[in-house]
Amino acid sequence: MSKVFRGEGDVNQSPLRQAWNEQLSEETTQMLHEDARFFLHQSLSTPCLDIIERADGAAFYNVEGKRYMDFHGNAVHHVGYQHPRVIEALKQQLDTLSFSPRRYTNKPAIDLARRLAELAPNPLNKSLFAPGATSAIGMALKLARITTGKHKTVSMWESFHGASMDALSVGGEAHFRRQIGPLLPGAIHVPPIQNYRPNWEGAGLDDRQLASYIEYLFEQDADIGAFVMETVRNTDVQLPSQAFMKKIRTLCTEYDVKLIFDETAIGMGRTGRWFAFEHYDIVPDMVVLGKGLGGAVYPMAALLVDESLDAAKSTSLGHYTHEKSPLGATAAMTMIDVIHEERLLERLPVMETKMKARLEAWKQRFSLIGDVRHIGFLFAIELVTDRTTKEKAAGAAEAVLYHCLDHGLSFKISKRNVLQLCPPLNISDEDLDEALNVLEAALVTVQQREENTYAQS
Repeated sequence: MSKVFRGEGDVNQSPLRQAWNEQLSEETTQMLHEDARFFLHQSLSTPCLDIIERADGAAFYNVEGKRYMDFHGNAVHHVGYQHPRVIEALKQQLDTLSFSPRRYTNKPAIDLARRLAELAPNPLNKSLFAPGATSAIGMALKLARITTGKHKTVSMWESFHGASMDALSVGGEAHFRRQIGPLLPGAIHVPPIQNYRPNWEGAGLDDRQLASYIEYLFEQDADIGAFVMETVRNTDVQLPSQAFMKKIRTLCTEYDVKLIFDETAIGMGRTGRWFAFEHYDIVPDMVVLGKGLGGAVYPMAALLVDESLDAAKSTSLGHYTHEKSPLGATAAMTMIDVIHEERLLERLPVMETKMKARLEAWKQRFSLIGDVRHIGFLFAIELVTDRTTKEKAAGAAEAVLYHCLDHGLSFKISKRNVLQLCPPLNISDEDLDEALNVLEAALVTVQQREENTYAQS
């Protein structure tokens, strides 16, 4: 019998989803049917959960006016939704220049490139922009080939770097690679960073062993030109050790392998610093930014590069239609200004400590919680315990999610059994407390259900 694969996150055809659908209003149900009629079906998306009519700050609202606090936001809402500074800046920019044709530039784009060079440590002083981070990953892979003359890559299973063919090739999410067929040749994968209960039998590889294995690959294959990884894996918050990161930086320098950090979801302050790699006191050869860079208003991504790699003299690395979008650049600059002006990076450690204390207390209280991981304002609660299989934990995670949705809190399930929590950096104390109270009540309900089931078995 063939193995049945569940989705990477919540399952949009499950019994719990069907029960959710049954309590939706007639108006919402009709609109969701229209959405499903005209959009291609894809797991984790179509059919959708609800219809969003407006958003503000840390929350969005459906057509009936129900408020959902958003602890997912596709990692774009660093400064919340509809931030008045960002909206006003975009309105002003629309009045003067909404689009800049290729072969021309504009002041907002130049200002953003300068601003990113000022924020990033030397020598990350060169940029290219793109409409999305998937495209920026593609540009990074091209530049690594040009500057090293080598076409192979090493990256990690379970990582996500985008959904285009080149990004899927270096990515390692099985869910996104199924049914696709051959991808880019030379894409080598290694086991992922795994802070808690590896997905394979036995102990798995620790950071030291993984670094040694990567060194062995570099020694054996002289065609490897790039090592690509999420500095911190966003989906379930897997944190590499200091020793691992420093070893990887040393190996990439020694073997002329370009070190590419994908910070699409975790850059621009999410981890408490502008760049997540700053926590490790190393500098990559390239770093990819996206999502929150556009201020939750405009799609915007950037590739920051060591200026010594500015070698693509006769090749177009990107050349995208919206490569130097004045709107995207304005949104990004204003988002950066808001983080500075509202002192969000100074405030974040206080909010992080507050949230960490609640989650760590839950870990001691709820046997359903196997692990809690965090960095900055990015948290993961892994629902795996010694007496619970991962399949049962996935069911528990889904039950927690729908309980929270019923009570106005939205977040993401990752790896089937991990509650990933990603609130805006400027969330109010009141909203944070309310959201955590909702989540705690959900855990109480599901924990009790699990205990009753276990007692009867």
